[in-house]
Amino acid sequence: MTRTVYVNGEYLPETEAKVSIFDRGFLMADAVYEVTSVLGGKLIDFQGHTARLQRSLDELQMVSPVTMEELLEIHHQLIEKNDLEEGGIYLQITRGAGPDRDFVWPDPEEVKGGIVLFTFAKKLTEGANLDNGIKVISQEDLRWGRRDIKTTQLLYPSFAKMQAKKAGAADAWLVEDGFVTEGSANNAYIVKDGVIITRQLSNDILHGITRAAILKFAAEAQMKVEERPFTIAEAQEADEAFVTSATGFSQPVVEIDGVAIGDGKPGPVAKRLREIYIAEMPKTAL
Repeated sequence: MTRTVYVNGEYLPETEAKVSIFDRGFLMADAVYEVTSVLGGKLIDFQGHTARLQRSLDELQMVSPVTMEELLEIHHQLIEKNDLEEGGIYLQITRGAGPDRDFVWPDPEEVKGGIVLFTFAKKLTEGANLDNGIKVISQEDLRWGRRDIKTTQLLYPSFAKMQAKKAGAADAWLVEDGFVTEGSANNAYIVKDGVIITRQLSNDILHGITRAAILKFAAEAQMKVEERPFTIAEAQEADEAFVTSATGFSQPVVEIDGVAIGDGKPGPVAKRLREIYIAEMPKTAL
């Protein structure tokens, strides 16, 4: 089935979708994005994603071509047009297409921002990686310093992911000054003696929407959480490890740089948090 996508105000078959070669998202990765998961045909934590989207836009002095209310309607239209029950919606807003390539960005009052959205079907509540966990390797974190802004500058995370694939792993944990920042597209956690440990929010990591929900549920379940940096060596000595993301929820990590975590099997904390997330988040879905 050919998907219906949204491009700069139009719903189109994906085979007919086009953007300008002068769009700054294409030329300079001058764009921000969000991925919202869909369960039962409804959007999970949409308000959280739009709040982060607005923050990213503000930090880059970028103007959205649509309101957040219009954005919700576009999401709903795409879910309906593509009969999406489970999966996600990718959204990207760019600074638009100026008259030519230029490092100086165009006046937002003269050049409207670009926007594209598309759906993708994906099983979110089951899968081999959830049952068996994933292996990760460590890689030096060479990204730019404003990782709290969700931009499309994803070349290095893609490179790290490919290095992991070559090593027979599913993902990479990025390391800076000896400490883990996050995964290539997720936030990273370890569990030791019942305590969940994850890096504190700053410009060094993405302020994960799923991270916020998972930590809230952990607190409500009376689990202890420490927000601080940790090393790969500490992670290898942990009882369990996991990552969180919009379409991965809480995903177990069973091996880091060839060293099994705990007994080498998914741990109970990651499993319990995933169960809570899947049970609770649909209650507020839109």
